[in-house]
Amino acid sequence: MKNVEIKGVIVPLLTPMNADETINEKELRNQVNHQIKSGIHALFPLGTNGEAYILSREEKEQVLKIVVDEAKGRVPVYGGTGCVSTKETIELSLKAKEIGIDVLSIITPSFAAASQDELYEHYREVAEAVDLPIVLYNIPARTGNALAPATVEKLSKIPNIVGVKDSSGNFDNMLQYIEKTRYRKDFAVLSGNDSLILWCLLAGGRGGIAGCANVFPSTMASIYDTFVAGDLEKAREIQDSIRSFRDCFKFGNPNTIVKTAVSLLGFPVGKCRKPFCQVPEAGVEAIKKVLEANAAKGMK
Repeated sequence: MKNVEIKGVIVPLLTPMNADETINEKELRNQVNHQIKSGIHALFPLGTNGEAYILSREEKEQVLKIVVDEAKGRVPVYGGTGCVSTKETIELSLKAKEIGIDVLSIITPSFAAASQDELYEHYREVAEAVDLPIVLYNIPARTGNALAPATVEKLSKIPNIVGVKDSSGNFDNMLQYIEKTRYRKDFAVLSGNDSLILWCLLAGGRGGIAGCANVFPSTMASIYDTFVAGDLEKAREIQDSIRSFRDCFKFGNPNTIVKTAVSLLGFPVGKCRKPFCQVPEAGVEAIKKVLEANAAKGMK
């Protein structure tokens, strides 16, 4: 199994698209380089911000190949390979390993309600079938299935399950993940809520997977960097600085808000794939004002 330390601020890389909704390979490569040059600690294609939920199997493989090829080992690449069925998750995970992915991020199955026993067996079978580090992904508001802290504790006893991303927004849930896996020094709890990255670190977590890093990669990465350097006052200041942008999420799907913001910064990433692609004019204007104000503060 690859030995990858799970830490830092990891960007759930958006998937640039052309006007006809095909993948814009040129801009995807540009985004990889932009993120790495900005100091991001790892790349995560095929996350929620990467619109994995709406890409075909062939497109997912295309995205993984492009990102691995362009990253050239400069930072770890996490691949989102979670599917609804255990069988398909294993198949895509094995393909990701063949492509050269360093770490798998596996979201819980969605739509149909799953018991904790079913979730445990799902992850256990995937972990036994694919010899790569696996980070669990808990985002119950999107999938309808939540990974209970007791289940994460049980799964943490499987050697190649090395971490969990918590996007529940429930800080106590994330704290319980940290408490129940503390026995294992190499197990990483990551915040999936951008506003909780510093608090996750202070509680013993290892960082976060941050959608806002698509917009402010240098700023987001510096939350971790300043924390590690011991400058907690500066880390708090940087953490608080993203509030104005996150307030724009009220205007639509966060994925769409993020992609709209990146477009407004001058990157030809296109829109999110239909039907999840609309931002009202008031939202666009609000995003523009926030980007201008934050640029004046030196956020980038």
